Parts: sequence; C-alpha cells; structure tokens
Amino acid sequence: MGLCLTYHVNLSLSLRKTALAMRDIHSINISHTMVANYAKTAALVIKPFVDHYDYKLSDTAIADETYIKVKGLKGYVWLIMDALSRSIIGYRVSDNRGVGPCILAMRMVFDRLKELPKSFRFIADGYSAYPLAAQQFALREDNPLEFDITQVIGLTNDDAVSKEFRPFKQIVERLNRTFKASYRLTCGYDNFDGANYSVSLWVAYYNFLRPHSLSGRFKPLNEIDMLSGADTMQAKWQLLIFLGQKTILKLQEVSI
Repeated sequence: MGLCLTYHVNLSLSLRKTALAMRDIHSINISHTMVANYAKTAALVIKPFVDHYDYKLSDTAIADETYIKVKGLKGYVWLIMDALSRSIIGYRVSDNRGVGPCILAMRMVFDRLKELPKSFRFIADGYSAYPLAAQQFALREDNPLEFDITQVIGLTNDDAVSKEFRPFKQIVERLNRTFKASYRLTCGYDNFDGANYSVSLWVAYYNFLRPHSLSGRFKPLNEIDMLSGADTMQAKWQLLIFLGQKTILKLQEVSI
C-alpha cells in the first residue's frame, strides 16, 4: 500500500500506471482496481489525522477555488491555506460553485479556532460566495465569528485593496497550479468519490510529506518526529496510516 501511494500520489501516476510500475519494477501483480481500493482506504484512515492536526495558524487565511473534470463534467476544488505556514487548513470537492461547499471548506478552518485573532484576515477573490459564507458564521448561535472578506478583484491592481493584498492571492494561485500539475496527469476523475479521496491524499502529501523550499528549508511544512525517522516514502505513508488510526480511536473515545 505504501508503494502504491508513493507512485500514485507523490509521482502522480494514474491507477493503471501505478499497477504497471508495481508489476514491472517490484514484481507485485495487482490490478488498477486494487490500487484504487488501497488509495480509498488510506484516504479514509489518514483524513482524520490531517483534518484534526494542530496546525500553527497565523492571523491570515487565503482561499481560492479551481476547476476539475469529473466524468467529463465540471467540478470544483476549494482550497484554504494559512498565509504564514502555507499549510492547507481547509478543502472541499463539490459539483457546484455555490455557497454550501464554500461554507464547508471554511468550517474546517474555523472549527480550529475558539476565537479569531484581533487582526484576522480572510483573503479571497471577488467571488460572491465568500462574503455570503462569512455571514453564516456571524449568524450562528454557537460561537459566532464576525470577520470581513478581503477580496482581491481581477488580474490587475485597479484598487488599493488589490494592490496591497495581491501577493497573498498569488500564493494561493501557486498552490492551485501545484495541485493542477498533479491532477492533469490523471485526465480527470471517474466520479466524485474518487475525486474526494484523491484530493484528501494529495492534501496529506502536501502538508506532511512534500518537501518545500519555504524559508530556504527543503523540508515538509509540518515536521513530525515519527515521519522524520522513516527512511523511505512508503514507510512514511505507513506511519501516516498509523497516525490516522490513532486519531480515529481518540475521536471515538471523545464521542463515547
């Protein structure tokens, strides 16, 4: 499973090419359907760890949405990242560009916060879903959160706000390009179930396994001692699965 995830997620090989690599390189004869089952199972186990990890958040979040193809139809991936750590702290796959999926992606961010930093900023493009979603967080009865959306509009700095916050928007646009670089090789997804687990695994890879050149360090954004001690990437994936299992057990204990 660790080898399959390394080829499929890290190296962006399709399910069929991953099965081919397993057979031709490692003499392991498995089908592309089995690779898909491995990926789906791993995503279900790892996702709770990724979603409940204690990210070190700054006072600025940046959001953007991008297009994907699911069975030839248009879908969307919503990504929200922390401006300082560059970790992805909110994400969602949806079949529409409405307010609902925008709220669900933002909820992943705000469920981590008991209160907002005084200088908190949420930066997005000019799409209307973000201000509408912010209104819903201000109106909820339990822990209402009031914040403004700083919208960077268009491609040129035609106003003072866009000029000041354009660099933040460019950060999340680079994140979208990084995601698209891995997504394009798959030529789209067969269904939204597959899109969901693929994006979940990619977020886990981006946050915990992918080396980044941030601040001159070519290391993962979130360094975990257990993962740092592993010599191979397939071992790191196995340890992520183990950490996901521990997170699931902890969540079950809290819910009892």
